Amino acid sequence: RGEVLHRRLAEVMVDAQRLRFGERRAHDAVDLLRAGQVVAERLFQHDPHVRAVGETGLDYFRTGQAGRPAQEVSFRAHIQIAKRHNRTLVIHDRDAHDDILRVLDDEGVPDRVVMHCFSGDAPFARECLARGAFLSFAGTVTFKNAENLREALAVTPLDRLLVETDAPFLTPMPDRGKPNASFLIPNTVRFLAEQLNVELKSLCEAIDRNTDRAFGGRWPTRVASVS
Repeated sequence: RGEVLHRRLAEVMVDAQRLRFGERRAHDAVDLLRAGQVVAERLFQHDPHVRAVGETGLDYFRTGQAGRPAQEVSFRAHIQIAKRHNRTLVIHDRDAHDDILRVLDDEGVPDRVVMHCFSGDAPFARECLARGAFLSFAGTVTFKNAENLREALAVTPLDRLLVETDAPFLTPMPDRGKPNASFLIPNTVRFLAEQLNVELKSLCEAIDRNTDRAFGGRWPTRVASVS
């Protein structure tokens, strides 16, 4: 599957969440993973614009015990692909912090890692940062009950910070409950600037630089803007 992630970035990979169906049909999950690997290998060999493997990872919120081994198999395979092709690994982590770190340490951390829609606290943020990860914050950081995310944000260096929508989900305040979209991302960025006590322009420039670094440098050509 393909989707827009951050700005100017297309990602192509089998989503680890889809492997939750392994609870019922594990062989189908494995077949899905293998098919995705074939597509990814071909793309990485021939298309320099394909910059990331993901999102991949572990989602224990939606997945029962029976389906988790299939997700881990998928996650390990994607880590290996990212390392083999020098691509960024984009990690989906929901209620699986310890196992995310365990699998990363087992397989070896790729050169570039992005924690998609970061959902942990400050101690987990430090663990991810120690492994070289960029932390990408979505609209959830603006929620009143998300003090853990704001504590994580406080320990995230400016040069490791990214922002995203996860549209149509995780809409930032004051539009929480409505469908999310890219035009709402300034709400999140302004909130981050206030929390970090940094100038909005400086934060935008840092996020732009971080995006290039996180995904392996500037693209060969830029997407034309519409005036």
